[in-house]
Amino acid sequence: MAQELYCIAQFTPKEGRLEELYSKLKALEEESRKEDGCIQYIITRHTPNEFADGESAPLVFNEIWKDKKSFEDHCQREEIQNFFQSECLDENGSALKWNVCTYTS
Repeated sequence: MAQELYCIAQFTPKEGRLEELYSKLKALEEESRKEDGCIQYIITRHTPNEFADGESAPLVFNEIWKDKKSFEDHCQREEIQNFFQSECLDENGSALKWNVCTYTS
């Protein structure tokens, strides 16, 4: 049996570009959820809470994939590659910082 893969993808927008970055991340949800192996794929916004006062990026994707291959296939999709190129790597993109990590249970 394949082991599920969990991904936390954190994004910090450039000054004044939070809504723009959120919209671009939100646009990735629908098609990503249709992918084989996608169990959960949701963009979330940081919400301050006195019982959870850790440091966090303003926008975080919470993802669960059936296995490592499903996640890696997702990462190689043109839509995902284009997002990282235009919003993260391009100097005119809306992301200031990003951090993508995977985990298993």
